[in-house]
Amino acid sequence: MRIVTVKMPESYIEAIDELVRMGRYSSRSEVIRAAVRELLKRELWSSETEFPELQPRKGSRGKVTILSKDLIEI
Repeated sequence: MRIVTVKMPESYIEAIDELVRMGRYSSRSEVIRAAVRELLKRELWSSETEFPELQPRKGSRGKVTILSKDLIEI
């Protein structure tokens, strides 16, 4: 995996930390990966025919690959 740096409001960070404290996720990174995965599913992967090259690869177990630094802005 690659490291990606993002800026976000303090309230987002506090909410992410709360999810980790609750035990729902093991780390901030896991929370953010799950959120990005859901965004990509909704925005890009909802129609396989629309963007077939952006579909998760078979056997990838749903992991997100960042295609470029400009693909997502949080």
